[in-house]
Amino acid sequence: MKLSMLLWLASVLPQPLADQTCLATTVYLEARSEPVIGQLAVAEVALRRRDRGQWGKTVCTVVTAPHQFALSNTPSSYDLDNYAAFQKAWLIAGKSLANWTLPIDERRLLVPYADHFATVDLNPPWPHKRPSTTIGDHTFYAVN
Repeated sequence: MKLSMLLWLASVLPQPLADQTCLATTVYLEARSEPVIGQLAVAEVALRRRDRGQWGKTVCTVVTAPHQFALSNTPSSYDLDNYAAFQKAWLIAGKSLANWTLPIDERRLLVPYADHFATVDLNPPWPHKRPSTTIGDHTFYAVN
């Protein structure tokens, strides 16, 4: 399926399906080759950003904000052709959204305070970067 089709679909779906579509697509693009815990951590960063409101009030606006996640940098003609990986990302997104509906003290947090991540081979330019943890090929940071 083309990325443009998924983004269009997210624009016409009701909540919470739109957010799950955007979050699943982000998990797929950012972490499809990562273990489940790494995929959950990527979803956690997006949800934390949504809660903070700095990058948008919905998951879709957060993950499509310019230069923040792969969704804003990937050509719309990109073909999401690994259906098993997308199905896994869809389940991860649903589980993450359900976890995020819990009271804060009951949520399972994998990367507390992390609001950014980068692959381990990059040295991000963020000021005051504080590594939270490394999971798979990503290091998660509490920047803000």
